[in-house]
Amino acid sequence: MNILILGATGRVGGQIVTYALHDRHPVNVLVRTPEKIQINNENLTIIQGNVLNKDDIVRAMHGIDVVISALNTDGTTTLSESMPLIIEAMENEGIQRIITIGTAGILQSRISPKLLRYQSSESKQKSVRAAEEHNKVYDMLQQSNLEWTIVCPTYLPDGERLGKYRIERNFLPEGGSKISVQDTAEFAFKQLKSRDYIKSRVGIAY
Repeated sequence: MNILILGATGRVGGQIVTYALHDRHPVNVLVRTPEKIQINNENLTIIQGNVLNKDDIVRAMHGIDVVISALNTDGTTTLSESMPLIIEAMENEGIQRIITIGTAGILQSRISPKLLRYQSSESKQKSVRAAEEHNKVYDMLQQSNLEWTIVCPTYLPDGERLGKYRIERNFLPEGGSKISVQDTAEFAFKQLKSRDYIKSRVGIAY
């Protein structure tokens, strides 16, 4: 499977790159700073560019079967500005499958099921800016014809891969307060071979 990974220099994205190469998939990464990718692998193609540049995204998508986006918000609007370009390029290239890393804030609230967690008293986050960015992406994916899955981790410390965690469609598993970067990346990567969560958000926590 030819995979394009966006956000490959981030914590979750970098781990997904490792898993994909370990499984011997051909991997394209689109990065602004290629020097940040410290991996030498014959299956890895590093494309220098920017997710906000339509031509760069189109270039990175040639011959791709599936897109994994681990782009994060980083105090910017890159996430919501790049997603229309990503969706358009995928539709033009005939690529159906996209797996993205979201946030638990855009899952449904258990306290107020008509609201998302970040809009309700369930969320402990003081700032909702990142969740609002992820919510825009969620809305865009819902309106697209793509086969999308949004993996929604809660607090994301570095830590080892335990390989054991709880997942729930559209909600954060009850009492879940954290999930490691490695386990989040593993679950997202596993969605390449799974159709269980097409057009769904998935909460993940220990």
